[in-house]
Formats: sequence, structure tokens, C-alpha cells
Amino acid sequence: MNTIKLDERLERIESLLLANKKVLTLEEACDYTGISRSYLYKLTSTGMIPYSKPSGKLIYFEREELENWLMQNKKFSDSDFKESAAHKSKEERFS
Repeated sequence: MNTIKLDERLERIESLLLANKKVLTLEEACDYTGISRSYLYKLTSTGMIPYSKPSGKLIYFEREELENWLMQNKKFSDSDFKESAAHKSKEERFS
């Protein structure tokens, strides 16, 4: 097996393992979110992202909180709005 395929398979396995972890280190959070280390530090120092610092030195992130933070300013498509409006209209007719 060539090294490129092996590296790709290892990366895929690592990402699957990372997705199953509940608590992530700073490095793991960077890999998981795609956010750079420096920007993630900036977000923690300004209090814009939820994190934990139990020992006063190392920073940890709860994966579910990171996901919620990433999705907090969700933008909806036109089709989402139309579907929502149709659903509300149907509910109002049967109420």
C-alpha cells in the first residue's frame, strides 16, 4: 500500500475518533473546527467561545458546545423559509 493512501486512511480514522470524543484539547478543537490556533486563542481570551480551563493552564472544549457555537448564527435558505411558511399556514388552517 503506498504512503499517500495510508496517510489518507489514517487521517480518516483520526477524524472519526475525534468525532467520538466528548472533550477536546485546543489542538483537537482546531482540527475539528478548522479554526487556526491563534484565532481560537483570541476567541477564548475575548470570551466569545465556551471553554474550560480546569488547571488554570490547559484549555479544553466540549465538542457539543463547539458545535452549538459554530451553528449559532445559522442562515436559512429561501426554500427553508417557504417550507416553514407553508407548515405554519397548514397549522393555522387546522387550529
